[in-house]
Order: sequence, then structure tokens, then C-alpha cells
Amino acid sequence: MNNFKEVQNSANNNKINTLMSAIIVVLILILTLQVWMMYGALNNALDDNEAFAWATFGGSVFLFFSAVFLLRYLPEPRTNKVIDPNNKYE
Repeated sequence: MNNFKEVQNSANNNKINTLMSAIIVVLILILTLQVWMMYGALNNALDDNEAFAWATFGGSVFLFFSAVFLLRYLPEPRTNKVIDPNNKYE
């Protein structure tokens, strides 16, 4: 049975580009949410509302780990290696 990376690397280029674009868009959305949560946490921490600041910190940590998990699904870069048929050591 093949693992996910082997199947993903053997997929069609259009499918890989679509998957990579979707993952990048989701990662940008996660980053945007983290910046927005950081802004809210800092404003509430300065207003002595530490409960909200800690809650947004926890949410931001969760978003960070979900983004790191999504990085696993990015495809490996394509390499266009030219194989010399006369070289028996390749």
C-alpha cells in the first residue's frame, strides 16, 4: 500500500497545483486569523482583561498547530532531472 506522499507526487500537475493553491489559501487565512487574534489579545491585555487575552492565546496556539499540520500536505517540489541513458551509475 502506498503512502500519501508517494501518491501525491505521482499525481497530475494540475491536481498538484490545485491542492497546493488551496493549502496556501487556507494557511493565509489561518495567519490572518492569528494576527487578528493577537491584535485583540494585546488590546484586552492592556485593558486588564486577561481572561480574553489568554483565551485568544490558546486559540492562536491551536491555529499554529493546525497550520503546521497542514504543511504536511504540501507537495514536494518537482525536479526535472535529465537522466543520461549512457551513464550506468545513475
